[in-house]
Amino acid sequence: MATNNDNYELAKTLQALALKRINKGICTGTKWYEAKGDRLDSYSPADGELIGIVNQVGKLEYEKMMKVAQEAFVSWRMVPAPRRGEIVRQMGEEFRRNKEALGKLVSYECGKILQEGLGEVQEMIDICDFAVGLSRQLYGLTMHSERPKHRMYEQWHPLGIVGVISAFNFPVAVWSWNTMLALVCGDVVVWKPSEKTPLCAIACMNIIAEVLKRNEVPEGVVNLVIGNAQTGELMSNDKRIPLVSATGSTRMGKLVGTAVAQRLGRSLLELGGNNAIIITENADLDMALRAVLFGAAGTAGQRCTTTRRLIIKDSIYNQFKEKLERAYSQIQIGHPLEEGVMVGPLIDKQAVKMFEDAIKEIKEEGGKLVCGGQVLKGKMYESGCYVTPCIMEVKNYFKKVQEETFAPILYLLKYSRFDEAIQIQNDVPQGLSSAIFSRNLQETERFLSAEGSDCGIANINIGTSGAEIGGAFGGEKDTGGGRESGSDAWKAYMRRQTNTINYGTELPLAQGIKFDV
Repeated sequence: MATNNDNYELAKTLQALALKRINKGICTGTKWYEAKGDRLDSYSPADGELIGIVNQVGKLEYEKMMKVAQEAFVSWRMVPAPRRGEIVRQMGEEFRRNKEALGKLVSYECGKILQEGLGEVQEMIDICDFAVGLSRQLYGLTMHSERPKHRMYEQWHPLGIVGVISAFNFPVAVWSWNTMLALVCGDVVVWKPSEKTPLCAIACMNIIAEVLKRNEVPEGVVNLVIGNAQTGELMSNDKRIPLVSATGSTRMGKLVGTAVAQRLGRSLLELGGNNAIIITENADLDMALRAVLFGAAGTAGQRCTTTRRLIIKDSIYNQFKEKLERAYSQIQIGHPLEEGVMVGPLIDKQAVKMFEDAIKEIKEEGGKLVCGGQVLKGKMYESGCYVTPCIMEVKNYFKKVQEETFAPILYLLKYSRFDEAIQIQNDVPQGLSSAIFSRNLQETERFLSAEGSDCGIANINIGTSGAEIGGAFGGEKDTGGGRESGSDAWKAYMRRQTNTINYGTELPLAQGIKFDV
């Protein structure tokens, strides 16, 4: 229950981010427009309070915004990449100045603890820094031609309008991963955030608005549309958007991917994870315990990289299980803005029901509840969104274990041979993140080899959760195959062009073909 002082602090936070009681739902970067769609209420899962109201976009406003975005791309693509990078640098500075306020809003609107909210804003700052350097490194290759007095090279051009559909659990960071790279690549962006966290998105647009105006960035380079699943469908089916980057469930990703593929567009999909940690008899168990605790309970189990399965060597299974139970009994659950709280609420009551249903189904399949699994009641938890993270003993083939449940449920699995551990790790439809704890070089190297983890992310002696922006983020199989953030992920936002230049006076053909007239 929030005190009067708490309410005052939150009011100051909302004021600092230029948020109002009723907010407009469509922005073209430098201008806000009235949206004519349905009303959207944003409630905090922390205390059930109504934070703000947003008017959602309708088809007519969407069309107007898309025309503005198309016009903006014509001029934005011709701005030199280092200049685009300088504008992104200034955005990063604004996020630095607003880190505390935006971090608090992220925490309050989506329920993650304040340290995670601040960490998410830091990710935004970091990707801005990364993108600034990238703006001078959009390299192509030079190739030797088989024809005399010919030169070949490849270059990268802006792709066009990039559609970004983001999820509630990272309401600002994933947008920034896509947007900052897209901007330095010369693209313009249309962002549809989760309808569960619209105020975080509006706050981001308010933060960067002055940068856009100060640098005379054309209206329509960075756009926001607040809407529901139908708005996402509009974007997925819109031929004016050559790339749609979507983060969310595998079910949602399949719908987006199918719609985009039918019009021969590109999709960058970051979907479900069913991430496992293997703990061998050669592991540092205390280090492993800390990683499991954050990986499984952090963000109340609502990360795509959440640790959902723990694959433990049979000889140390009972020992580690006892350690886990003791650790779980000490988890502090409460309001995400309170100091000392480790786990906040689930996003809404629907998520709580999914949590309860999953536990029930696993029990029916033969699983055993080790600890946790309760919905918390009382004045402190009156939003109805608080649960105790739970541990369950299961078999990997259980139907529910093969699926991703976006909640703090940790499955314990036992193995006897190392090959069996790898097999269990890989034997799920998803392939996002994975980890192993071992001080044995042969085990760790096998885990990273072609016969090891089949995930896009494979870690040694760290958990599955918490990626750095320098590496490309994404996974395989039902996780969608996309890559965002660092490394060469920028190539997804550009089109490659191969160029051949003849500086001679003759016209030889490739492959030695003779075609004399």
